[in-house]
Amino acid sequence: MSPARLLIVDDDPELRHFLTTELKVEGYDCNEAATGQQALGKIRNESWDLVLLDWTLPDFSGVEVCRRMRQGGIGTPVLMITARDEVRERVEALDSGADDYLTKPFSIEELLARVRARLRRSGLKDSEDGVLRIADLMVNTASREVSRGGRPIHLTAREFDLLLYLLRQPHQVHERRAILDALWGTDWMGDDNLLDVYIRYLRKKLEPAGSPTLIQTVRGVGFMIKEGLPR
Repeated sequence: MSPARLLIVDDDPELRHFLTTELKVEGYDCNEAATGQQALGKIRNESWDLVLLDWTLPDFSGVEVCRRMRQGGIGTPVLMITARDEVRERVEALDSGADDYLTKPFSIEELLARVRARLRRSGLKDSEDGVLRIADLMVNTASREVSRGGRPIHLTAREFDLLLYLLRQPHQVHERRAILDALWGTDWMGDDNLLDVYIRYLRKKLEPAGSPTLIQTVRGVGFMIKEGLPR
């Protein structure tokens, strides 16, 4: 099996060299970019298993790199690395399409754990035709397209990942901690209320007035996907 390919995007040459050296020791195939433009060129023209992306770049931000990736239909997982640590900034990064978020300063052990966890999650298998369904909701796992009753629904990368996590095991209660571990990583030390924020986003988009509910709250435990009564 060929090693996972990682793109390291940071304008600090010393940090890029350090990360590249450490990750190569772990057996990863690494390449580097110093600007957002360089990163997008490599991302669009080559295949990567994970992008390690700094928020602050000399031309435009890592958040903008994420947005352009997702708008261009590129689903490569992104681990955002930044010194910014406010909840609103975490939400901005995740809404832009980042899959995980690591705050500087960090230990190399934590970075390696996040990389392993993200690569494991990227290996999830889809249904035979790549489409998951419940009630009149359809999710194409390959194209990341979502529709309900034939109406297209736009989801951010994080909203899509949360929906997919719940939908792969419908009618089953998923504990809050399990969802946070799966989507934000086992080392997530942020505010657990962030999960409620994304559940609210999903409900607003997936459950228009008069339609049966799809995301059910199991008080004190977590959430599950199951068709319910209209609100």
